[in-house]
Amino acid sequence: MIERAGVDQIKELTRFFPAIALVGARQTGKTTLVQSLFPDYSYVSLDVPSEAALAEHDPDAFFALHPAPVIIDEVQYAPGLFRHLKVHIDAARHEMGRYILTGSQKFGLMKSLSDSLAGRVGIVSLEGLSFAELKAAHLGSLRPWLHRGGYPELWRLPEFPARQFFASYLATYLERDVRQLLNVGDLRDFERFIRVLAQRHGQQLDYSAIANGIGVGARTVKAWVSVLEASNQIFLLEPWHGNLGKRILKKPKVYFADSGLVCWLLGIEADSLDQSPFVGPIWEGAVFAELRRQSGALGLNRTFYYYRDNEGTEVDFLVLGGGARFIEVKWTQYPGTADGRNLKKLAGLTHSGSSPELRDPTLWILCRTEQAYPLEVDVAVTAAGLSSVGKILTG
Repeated sequence: MIERAGVDQIKELTRFFPAIALVGARQTGKTTLVQSLFPDYSYVSLDVPSEAALAEHDPDAFFALHPAPVIIDEVQYAPGLFRHLKVHIDAARHEMGRYILTGSQKFGLMKSLSDSLAGRVGIVSLEGLSFAELKAAHLGSLRPWLHRGGYPELWRLPEFPARQFFASYLATYLERDVRQLLNVGDLRDFERFIRVLAQRHGQQLDYSAIANGIGVGARTVKAWVSVLEASNQIFLLEPWHGNLGKRILKKPKVYFADSGLVCWLLGIEADSLDQSPFVGPIWEGAVFAELRRQSGALGLNRTFYYYRDNEGTEVDFLVLGGGARFIEVKWTQYPGTADGRNLKKLAGLTHSGSSPELRDPTLWILCRTEQAYPLEVDVAVTAAGLSSVGKILTG
């Protein structure tokens, strides 16, 4: 089994919280991870309708049948269970790590956790496999990771055709998650929306343009975007809004969580990835995923933004927390000095602007190089590959 980053974080939280919640999209390895970490715990999945119904309508009988210590998988399917879980926790408040919860629907689950279990639950996010995890397991190189993505099943079974996995994944997602979260009259419309949105991976989110492209209203598109975000299929990257004396564009950018899913939605085969017009956005999204995944695994409190102003200055990622890091992403092995132009321009603006959290940033170009090196003599722009992400986040 691939060793997952963040295991130490989960173990640490079980020392201080009666319950642990592992949150992430379907098939990211949540169940496998918690069952390997807590092999002596009983296990129940609320993906089973009868178990979900029992948990929702007769929680006392549910807990009698599944006493602690217990793993409760896909706990969002029984929102009424949380108040009763609080009672059980408070009856033995000093006993830590007895309830392990997993869930794949972020917004509803987080609301239930904050409303009923505040101060009683430690929360960990789990995405697909990072490049660092695959590299440590000697399983994949950069291009296969980009094309297949980070769903563990695709790496546990290397012969599993990615197109078959994603076709099944999308069908299950539409039937189980979309139907529950949203009253969609025709799931084919929603599937068409997902494919249109994939074409805008890494771009600013324009609800009206998407709505016009698929023949629905902008309000419908906003609701559908919320569903994808709630189920951890996409991430919205907000623009940085501080005061640098420039007019800053304010639409978020949209990224699918998994590069393999994007490749499948766009019909990109492994041998044509380099020639695809989408390779730049796919690489950019993969870098964003690696930043998020390693930040979470390292237990770091980092926030992510992008920068774009009306004069055309754009920087792909601003990473704040423990200092500032400005990052440009380039699908090249050897970036040129011009590739660092916007980094230096934005760094110059931060010296004269009134945003102290951006001052004295480190400047990075994340590209396909194996070894980090300074881009220019006497200029603090460093070209680096994905293997440097941990250093970038902690430095």
